[in-house]
Amino acid sequence: MTIKPIPGKRAKKSRRTTLEDVAERCGVSLSTASRALAGEKGVRPELRERVLAAAKQVNYAVPAALAGRKVILAASSAAMIDYVRNQFTLYVLEGLNERAAALGLQIVTRAVADREDETQLLMEARQDPETAGLLFLTVDDESMLAATRDFEKPVILLNGHDPLMRLSSVTPCNRSAARLATDHLIRLGHRDILFLMRPGRRTIEHRREGFHDALRAAGLPVRDDMIVSVDDWLPELATQAVSARLSTRGCDFTAVVTAGDSLAVGAIMAVQKAGLSVPSDVSVVGMDDLPQAAFVNPPLTTMHLPMREMGAAALDLLSDSMAGRVNPARRIELACHLVERSSTGPAKVGRAIETQGPRAASAAE
Repeated sequence: MTIKPIPGKRAKKSRRTTLEDVAERCGVSLSTASRALAGEKGVRPELRERVLAAAKQVNYAVPAALAGRKVILAASSAAMIDYVRNQFTLYVLEGLNERAAALGLQIVTRAVADREDETQLLMEARQDPETAGLLFLTVDDESMLAATRDFEKPVILLNGHDPLMRLSSVTPCNRSAARLATDHLIRLGHRDILFLMRPGRRTIEHRREGFHDALRAAGLPVRDDMIVSVDDWLPELATQAVSARLSTRGCDFTAVVTAGDSLAVGAIMAVQKAGLSVPSDVSVVGMDDLPQAAFVNPPLTTMHLPMREMGAAALDLLSDSMAGRVNPARRIELACHLVERSSTGPAKVGRAIETQGPRAASAAE
């Protein structure tokens, strides 16, 4: 028998109950409802009970309680090296631990150098009922990412992302950060700008792309010879690379954008070693805004990356994943902003800048 629809009537499409429905029913804010359901501290017991009752009435899927459980932070070799040298990882961990304390979570840090380490970690996490999920810090390895995509517990990438968008992730917006840094120099009149980077990670490639975005937007040529690469983040390697450029080509640039504060420190040292001044002859912009940037001579203009906020956002994303509120996967990119100090200034126009390198010496002869 065929059932015909009643004329003028349309079947109502069912709508999934959301957290907004729970908050509206209780007369509380969205953040209060979220904290109450997640078992966070700072919510009155009677209010928590009211929110839980409302969630039950509207058939909302209450997330598993996070308090008392643990999250495994799997840190790559690159993250551990950075922890010792530059402290970017340190500030991400600070934000992560602050948020974990608010949620009543325990963070367990594990170093993951290769697939064998990862396989062992996943096996332990799978068997441990107290493990709520995993965070992978500064991981780009495609084979490692592939092994986590079908893992039954939430996996969030921190300071990295899955190019296939099967895993959720939290990063600074690297591309716009480099765009803003370069825009700042272009507004100061700079047209010949170097980009100093340590290639290898996708996040750093996004910074290079942002550098090129700014040049194109200003109608400036994108030149491969204005990209200078180093093999590590050590300031002395940046000094060597910029010094080599100055000695062979002279000062054919008026500004430098670097993919990290440590490289900016090395670039400043190279410029000053050549007998030039920062920013009178060459302006330099870093990226990170680590505390030591304010103590460079001159103090470093740099892009502030929200390191602590990244850690907190990753835990919130993991909490949402446990509640089934993250489907499909999300890529969260946090905005960065320029911190202007004394290492940048207006470009000098109309005269060549001489250096104390071999090229300048031969010209004098």
